[in-house]
Amino acid sequence: MSTAPDDRRAVPWEQVDERPRTDGWLPVVTRTYRMPDGSVSEWDIHRPSFSTVAVLALTDDDQVVLVRQFRPGPGRVLMELPGGIVDPGESPVDAARRELLEESGFSARTVDLVGGAWAFGASTWRRQVALARGCTRVTAETSWGGDEYCEPVVVSVDELRAVARAGDSTDVDLVYLALDAAGML
Repeated sequence: MSTAPDDRRAVPWEQVDERPRTDGWLPVVTRTYRMPDGSVSEWDIHRPSFSTVAVLALTDDDQVVLVRQFRPGPGRVLMELPGGIVDPGESPVDAARRELLEESGFSARTVDLVGGAWAFGASTWRRQVALARGCTRVTAETSWGGDEYCEPVVVSVDELRAVARAGDSTDVDLVYLALDAAGML
């Protein structure tokens, strides 16, 4: 039961306008909303034209395949789940298989989509996570390109949990969703 006064309850806001603000890889629009009290508020909304998928990749002995890579926002090298953009016409499962191979050189026996999360409250970006089992290294070569520089690493589930607890990944929410789906929380 809500304890908020009637005039402060969570209800949908009325969108009255939307206009482009920036373009590019991370496009932003400004949306104008009429608030429940009648006031008007503007919000910058991240609105990508793509979806993404990350992969919790487990070997047969329950080791986890991660990638170390520099992230310009935090300005640090982070440990992350392999993953990336789902190409137009590609299924999230096929993208998960492709991204896992490209970034780590690993292939999976099975891949299942197990969850998703909003990137953040001012975004239309729905991030997805897949669980890959039976992962084996099939090539020492990775085929990422552009501005991706990934270093594949294999860690224990306990080490992955430590990375997630420390917040040393951009995938913490997806890590926990996938660990839950794997029965490894």
